[in-house]
Amino acid sequence: MKNIELTIPKLGESVESVQLVRFTKNIGDFIQEDEVIAEVSTDKVDSDVPSTTAGKIIEFRFNEGDEIKIGEVFALIEPSENQQQSAQKAQKTENAEEKKIETVTTSQTINSIDTNQFLSPLVKSIIQKENLQSTDILQIKGSGRDGRISKNDVLNYIQNKSFTNNNSSNTLSKNNVVSSSSFGAKDEIIEMDKMRQLISKHMKKSKQTSPHVTAYVEPDVTNFVKWREENKAAFEAKYKQKLTFTPLIVDCVVRAIKDFPMVNVSVDETETKIIKHNEINIGIATALPNNNLIVPVIHQANELNLEGLAKGVNSIVDKARNNKLSPDDVRGGTFTISNVGTFGNLMGTPIINQPEVAILATGVIKKKPAVLETEFGDIIVARQFMYLSLSFDHRVIDGSLGGVFLKRISDYMENWDVNTQI
Repeated sequence: MKNIELTIPKLGESVESVQLVRFTKNIGDFIQEDEVIAEVSTDKVDSDVPSTTAGKIIEFRFNEGDEIKIGEVFALIEPSENQQQSAQKAQKTENAEEKKIETVTTSQTINSIDTNQFLSPLVKSIIQKENLQSTDILQIKGSGRDGRISKNDVLNYIQNKSFTNNNSSNTLSKNNVVSSSSFGAKDEIIEMDKMRQLISKHMKKSKQTSPHVTAYVEPDVTNFVKWREENKAAFEAKYKQKLTFTPLIVDCVVRAIKDFPMVNVSVDETETKIIKHNEINIGIATALPNNNLIVPVIHQANELNLEGLAKGVNSIVDKARNNKLSPDDVRGGTFTISNVGTFGNLMGTPIINQPEVAILATGVIKKKPAVLETEFGDIIVARQFMYLSLSFDHRVIDGSLGGVFLKRISDYMENWDVNTQI
């Protein structure tokens, strides 16, 4: 029977390659259809890659840590007549091995840490394989739900530990671009984790791909703030969803995109065609507990009311912060919003999230004195203001389109109807 080639599946519209974290099987092992054969990482999310067939693994074409393009062959499977029986036998052996590992790990390591800490079989197998001691486990800070240690936490610890050991022996990697004259004896060198490396490449590629232009406006959002303050309790009571400013901003952005649909586009690889998207899929830039950044997506935001937007925002942000995002949660974005006001910043100049052509940054809301015209003359009153900044791709969005689009978002926020019913 002909050998089956396993390829890296598509994990999102903007994902062109992945980094191989580890193989979960060895050459010579039998694997069942849909059983996980590899774990990969992108700048957006970690994913498991299942086998598309059952059979015997005869070749791996990449090593752990390698970058693999989407659609590229990374393994060969040899189907056999008795593959199902062999796979079941291999599964039983693997389960027995996992139990063995679990027993060894429990006796040597797990008893040394908090008994309430849950370690998955995968995490335990990595601990066993890398011969980590109880002192190592105690130093790993879990990023999962309730502080649970994930595979990435363990792999990042192993990577950083290896780097620290090499550095302490005055051995620097040949790939290190920092010369010895660039740092002092007391400086600390921190190895980027895999997600940060991929984010770095993604951001650099975006600046190299798109000529960025940034425009600014400062809307008076007093009515916007007032309506939310007066309705957030009733909204939560009625829909069981917290009403933050984010779904309100998304609503204004969606309305502005409907007015100016040529902002909701991408540029094809040849840079000769514009792809106009019918769906409005809004990405929400979200900071993770490990200080990395991810952009989960509210799909078809143009078809959602305020309740749906609030539910969508709360769901994807919660999943992001608890490492529960799936590849579908981060695919297909057509426009991104980054709330720099969360960090107390007035404004920002965000980098476009490729292959999108524009990104909005929202600053902190602050009270300021403002001059208002009345029938009795000008008066000075306290009003709520917020900076908005739009970075856009000048290949396809000229200053006029970028400017009027940003102003339209501002107008929708300034003219928010305080009589809007929830």
